[in-house]
Amino acid sequence: MRHYEMVIMVHPDQSEQVPAMIERYRGLVEGAGGKVHRVEDWGRRQLAYVIAKVRKAHYFLMNIECDGKTLRELEEAFRFNDAVIRKLVIQTDKAETGQSPLFKAPEDKDHKSHDDNNEHHSRHRADGDSDEGSDDDAHDEDSHASSTEEA
Repeated sequence: MRHYEMVIMVHPDQSEQVPAMIERYRGLVEGAGGKVHRVEDWGRRQLAYVIAKVRKAHYFLMNIECDGKTLRELEEAFRFNDAVIRKLVIQTDKAETGQSPLFKAPEDKDHKSHDDNNEHHSRHRADGDSDEGSDDDAHDEDSHASSTEEA
């Protein structure tokens, strides 16, 4: 059996069907003796370009291990499901079980963006581009302008 990574884009109006779709595809793979190594529901995301007059899609990722016959059945199920806008199936060398780089857990989303902002500010200070230095320069220019006006 071979390993595959699949990313499926679902029409945003059909987002409520995604959990049922995942279970149906999981059942298809496991029913044929395959394994599902990872499933991630990435939620709604903005598309890079408009597809079928839609600007957003609901994404989910599955890493599976199955034979060729099961893969053909899955791809046929994607093709005949009107909710599936696009799909990408890639053969991989090994089973991927860790969290993907694009997956963001809902509870960590706000915490991560806060950490990124702190990292951004500390990086500028480390580079010598501190915010305080630019304020001092602006203050020096103001004081220089006011001293020339008084004279």
